[in-house]
Amino acid sequence: MIRCIYSPSTDIYFHLAAEEYLLKQGNEDVFMLWQDTPSVVIGKHQRLQAEVDREWVDRKRIHIARRFSGGGAVYHDLGNVNLTFIEKASRFPDFTVYLQRTLDFLVAMGIMAKGDDRLGIYLNGLKISGSAQCVHKNRVLYHCTLLYDTDLTALNKALNPKSLFNEEGNKERISSTYAVPSVRSEVTNIRRHVSRGSVDDFKEEAFRYFSRSQVVSSFSEEERRIVNRLRKEKYMRDEWILKIP
Repeated sequence: MIRCIYSPSTDIYFHLAAEEYLLKQGNEDVFMLWQDTPSVVIGKHQRLQAEVDREWVDRKRIHIARRFSGGGAVYHDLGNVNLTFIEKASRFPDFTVYLQRTLDFLVAMGIMAKGDDRLGIYLNGLKISGSAQCVHKNRVLYHCTLLYDTDLTALNKALNPKSLFNEEGNKERISSTYAVPSVRSEVTNIRRHVSRGSVDDFKEEAFRYFSRSQVVSSFSEEERRIVNRLRKEKYMRDEWILKIP
């Protein structure tokens, strides 16, 4: 059985801490559905200045976070729905399994999306989902975004780093050997392509789909205490967010 969590929080730092806790300290299979207030999330091996327009993001009071999985930079807001799968796995996990689960859900809703070899999801050639993965011992984590009704103007402004350009408008070389750049794609919202209603309707349908015949759960008081401590001691700290790969 899979433990299914419908998170009531909208705090990016809580959710990143919760994912790490569930992956590293748990031993059960987990599905979690969650959302955040406006946030930019960069991958573990990325350099912030190469991914984010820091000045614009700070001015708009958008949170900046670094996750512990790899992959590229993403933008979250309450028009975006996030899915997390954490499970026991073989030594060489097949992450396309989780891509296919997400595609099956979309198809069940009448959304004829397609995946690619980077585990992204596209609708009419435009990206609606990106994913990232990590492995811890015999457990894997796969999480993805689903752009349903996200502010795409904010997304494009936040993920458009001015620091890549010098005064002449030419690209500058990023002086970090190990930083992993995002692969940028043109995006769209699912809402533009379906006749359904709000993001809340979409979120409810998603949770019903993935939690059917499973165990619906919430965080215990002890789990919230542990997660909030990790949130404060790691994910909210500049030492983690601003570290240079």
